[in-house]
Amino acid sequence: MVVKWQIVTFNLKETFAIAYGNYSFREALIVSLEAHGKKGFGECTAIDYYHINLSDFELILKRIQTQIEQHKIVHPNDFYAFLSTLELPSFLRSALDCAYWDLFGKLERQSFFELNNINYSQLPQSSITISVDSVENQIKKINQSAWSKFKVKCNHFDQDAVTKLLQLDQSLALDSNGSFTAAECLSLENYEMISKFTYLEQPMKPGSEHFKVLHADHYANWMADEDCQDISVLKELQPHYKSINVKLVKCGGLTPALELIAKARKLGFKIMIGCMTESTVGISAGAVLAPLCDYADLDGANLISNDIAKGTEIVNGTIHLREKPGLGIKIG
Repeated sequence: MVVKWQIVTFNLKETFAIAYGNYSFREALIVSLEAHGKKGFGECTAIDYYHINLSDFELILKRIQTQIEQHKIVHPNDFYAFLSTLELPSFLRSALDCAYWDLFGKLERQSFFELNNINYSQLPQSSITISVDSVENQIKKINQSAWSKFKVKCNHFDQDAVTKLLQLDQSLALDSNGSFTAAECLSLENYEMISKFTYLEQPMKPGSEHFKVLHADHYANWMADEDCQDISVLKELQPHYKSINVKLVKCGGLTPALELIAKARKLGFKIMIGCMTESTVGISAGAVLAPLCDYADLDGANLISNDIAKGTEIVNGTIHLREKPGLGIKIG
């Protein structure tokens, strides 16, 4: 098995404004694993508020390259067990795990769905992100869009904006990226109209000292994003969040995501498959889990202007799965 990687800069079609800052581009590490003439691809994005430095990942890859290249082709679950021994950051572990699933499926001539017995006849619609802006501009973008589901970003609580959004006859979710206060959240969760929002994502800064004031049995469908990093936190989140946002780079890849989704289902959570701002490489990986989820937020590749890959496409919210071996990713 041959390991290669490159750092790619993806330009955004328009400035992506969220509570953490404004962004005009994203850098991503694209990893490839090659064996017997087949290539598998994985991706992880540089996210400043997660303290992700891709140069550090390159140094790690150089250090572990020989170990990976000498590893036999085994089932992805066994390969992930090997990756876990290397004590890698979750973002890098995810890129390698996804690349291996893509490679293994191509070698076996089976899709991820076939390898995991996943029925993909029913898929949720993906939302499109509406960046932080005046509520008037946000509503204008919503009304002009061909998409049917929207995730509206905000960087503080604004009662007037919430009221105006709730008046729309659209499927809307609210994502404050941790910018609400405890008092504001308590007010919202006791407001019956707030249930019109599909979900309210990561209302406060991450940490149990914040989310412990939330109540999962009130009107708001609170969704954990940064508060849900992996399977270990689910029981603690259960009294406070109704839903979780599963992102591959947070939990470490497709292999742990399958386990996370199964456990979350047993505990009664609603589940969303989410993404970072990333190319079709990352979106194609996340999309294979969409059949197992209630919601999808897979608009990342739609936000960039210089995608490098072909694979699953999200067209006006509809997920067009690439039913090819592995994850169906092609570069070049």
